[in-house]
Amino acid sequence: MSIWRTKSIEDSLADSSIEGRSLKRTLGTWDLMIMGVAVAVGAGIFSVGAKAAGNYAGPSVSLAFILAAVTCALAIMCYAEFASTVPVAGSAYTFTYATLGELLAWIIGWDLILEMLTAAAVIAKYWGIYLSNVFLLWGWDVPSELDVFGLKVSWGAFVIVAIFTTLLVLGTKLSSRVASVFTIIKVAIVIFVIVVGAFFVKAANYTPFIPDEVPTKGGASDAWSQSLFSFMTGAAPAQYGVFGLLAGASLVFFAFIGFDVVATSAEEVKNPQRNLPRGIFGGLAIVTVLYVGVSLVLTGMVPYTTLAEAEDPSLATAFIAVGADWAAQVISIGILAGLTTVIMVLLLGLARVVFAMSRDGLLPRSLSVTSEKRKTPVRVQLIVGALVALIAGLTDVGILEEMINIGTLSAFVLVSIAVIVLRKKYPKLPRAFRVPWSPFLPILSAVLCVWLMLNLTTLTWVRFLVWLALGFIIYFAYSRRHSIVGKKARGELVE
Repeated sequence: MSIWRTKSIEDSLADSSIEGRSLKRTLGTWDLMIMGVAVAVGAGIFSVGAKAAGNYAGPSVSLAFILAAVTCALAIMCYAEFASTVPVAGSAYTFTYATLGELLAWIIGWDLILEMLTAAAVIAKYWGIYLSNVFLLWGWDVPSELDVFGLKVSWGAFVIVAIFTTLLVLGTKLSSRVASVFTIIKVAIVIFVIVVGAFFVKAANYTPFIPDEVPTKGGASDAWSQSLFSFMTGAAPAQYGVFGLLAGASLVFFAFIGFDVVATSAEEVKNPQRNLPRGIFGGLAIVTVLYVGVSLVLTGMVPYTTLAEAEDPSLATAFIAVGADWAAQVISIGILAGLTTVIMVLLLGLARVVFAMSRDGLLPRSLSVTSEKRKTPVRVQLIVGALVALIAGLTDVGILEEMINIGTLSAFVLVSIAVIVLRKKYPKLPRAFRVPWSPFLPILSAVLCVWLMLNLTTLTWVRFLVWLALGFIIYFAYSRRHSIVGKKARGELVE
């Protein structure tokens, strides 16, 4: 059937050289490492770990981070093999199109749009809130929202999205340099927090390392907030214990999203066969060390019950509890710097996925036109920037947070399966990086990602299914008929 048609790797590579629809190769290994750290080390390192410790895993949150990192690493191996073999824009979408067929490629592209659009909007919103917090440190009372004709507008979200949309239009290399500065600042702040926090650590706070399981508030009657696994098996929703640790891993996985975004820039990497694997794995290693260090300090400074009692627990909660209020001020600045680069990389990734899909005709082909001078996709970058700014500036994006995880994990599942197909379909294709012990590790990667997805709430799954349904409607109403691969198969003229 036409929905299972694939796009050959030769065609994908050829498309990256089309005049007026190609990107400029300017990024090296350092740029990719910075990009990975820039998108992963954001507010998550200051807040997600505290929420996972207080509400799910207790001191074993450090294990939750390691489990999430291992899951991410397995999937990233598959991304690295693909990206070094097929170094073109689109990431998981492009890889799936070459192996599993057009329909699944469309679905994964649609999921990537969900992941990056919601993540960029959520983080832009929080950036505006934390900017107001930093102003308060200087004695300036600047509200994060303004009343415009009766409408609450998060002005900070509009400002930061506008700045980085402009930088990305001007060039990926320029944006990477700006991101490098902010990334170095926030990593320095994270290291500072770890070193200072270590002086307040008490060994007694690590006991019990995995707290005994207790029922969650609301119990099984709260069908929407319990995990899909609990809902399907009839198990009573619970905090802590082994299942709490696993649920915590699902939550902190949010802190690792972004390494798949690095793969979307493959078409802009110099010597991608060498630089892509090095850059992706180097960034992941740095981020994992920072996350585990922060989680160990966090749960050693205060009992996990202190975090559980806080309305919105964060790393600042622990420092305030031990009397180091000044550190909370440093953390606020670190969060602002952290969120800044995350927004930039997500805007880049979102534009590259839409660019790749439009170049293939699955979205309007006019979106894939690039600037003659700077070789950047100006049209699509401006459109996605405007969408992110409107969603972040005018809506309550908090309800979308778990949608980011499910979008990322679904992409990881398909890429893990697709790399096995790639080996069988193109066995002689040169590979700069090969996933070891294939197909065992790719299968393990897919299984772990599915497990983490099952630990997300039933309400998140319902929203995800609605998003997929909308995607199917668009595919069968528009994308299938306008597909370049389909037009070539029918002998039609392609512009």
